[in-house]
Amino acid sequence: MAAHLEGKNIAVTGGGAGIGRAIALACAAEGANIIVADYGVSMDGSDPSSEVADAVVAEIEAGGGTAMAVAGDVSQFDVGEQIVAAACDTWGTIDGVICPAGVLRERMLFNMSEDEWDAVIDVHLKGHFNVYRAAMARMRKQETGGSLVGFTSGAFTASTAQANYAAAKGGIVSLTRSAAMIAASLRLRGGPAINANCIAPVAKTRMSENVPFEIETGEPEDIAPMAIYLMSDAGRDVNAQIYTVVGRRISVWNQPQELRTMWAPGDQWTADEIADMLPRTIDQEPNPFIADLERRMADMAKQEG
Repeated sequence: MAAHLEGKNIAVTGGGAGIGRAIALACAAEGANIIVADYGVSMDGSDPSSEVADAVVAEIEAGGGTAMAVAGDVSQFDVGEQIVAAACDTWGTIDGVICPAGVLRERMLFNMSEDEWDAVIDVHLKGHFNVYRAAMARMRKQETGGSLVGFTSGAFTASTAQANYAAAKGGIVSLTRSAAMIAASLRLRGGPAINANCIAPVAKTRMSENVPFEIETGEPEDIAPMAIYLMSDAGRDVNAQIYTVVGRRISVWNQPQELRTMWAPGDQWTADEIADMLPRTIDQEPNPFIADLERRMADMAKQEG
């Protein structure tokens, strides 16, 4: 049986550790040539090094695969082009990009500094843009098209201690859906098949070490098969989706849409009319994440008591 990614050229950001490393190794085992893109910094952004990317490249090559390292800061615009160009210049095409690279600056919104906000937005959201842009510019001119896989999180809905991370992950969802719409438009016009999707992983990594409560979780290696599928020809028609992957569970997220509508009785609304009608017509939509937060805080209070 042929490998799922035989001959494909795939770049993995954050490929030197955690989920990125697991995906890079798994894709290589499925026959792909791999760009291991990793700046090699610690979680606080210090001490950049090419050693982690080089180590994964060596591991892939020891297993009979083909890989090369790109050690650059993915938040820098030109690094996105460097990553994609490395694949194209070496192997001729870029067939997929997978973007798990990330950092954390954990802080409540009212205590967060500008630097803490910018660092997370830059690596996660701008990092995705930099790589997506460079990749799509090449893919739309390739007969083979390609695949984009972004990395979001269930936290894109909201987060108490990581507003910067939640905002970045929400932005990645919207960016990826936009890429998916562009890809669909190109294909409808006779262009190549390109797809764009998000994985929302839950796995034990250095980014999850400080979560103050128990969560359903798995291992970095659990995430790789979904990334492989979305990169493969078998997954090419999957587009504009978000999949949670944790352990043995894979779940698909709904597509946002309006649920209920109310109309002004006159030419335009007044605040009094809204105050009167909203609670008895469209009302609010229950937020399961606030309910879950209330449950967790109650459990923590019981344990402390």
